[in-house]
Amino acid sequence: MKTLVVALSLSLASTVTLAATDQTAPPVTQYEYGVHLDIARVVQMTDLTTFCGVGPAQMTYEDSQMQTKTIEYLVWGTGCKNDY
Repeated sequence: MKTLVVALSLSLASTVTLAATDQTAPPVTQYEYGVHLDIARVVQMTDLTTFCGVGPAQMTYEDSQMQTKTIEYLVWGTGCKNDY
């Protein structure tokens, strides 16, 4: 019984930690044509090989002031196959 209580407590603590981590993620901004992007370093990008056709992609980057930002835009996926 004590093992169950300890396991549930640890599970709850890890869930709270994950929820707190999600809240600190930068908000996603929708790209609009003509917007100037101040990109100093790309942190992460969507893998374009996972889909074919036009779809949403995200790029997380740091600007020149070292602030992390995420932008979402439409892109043509490179996962298309030409099987003849």
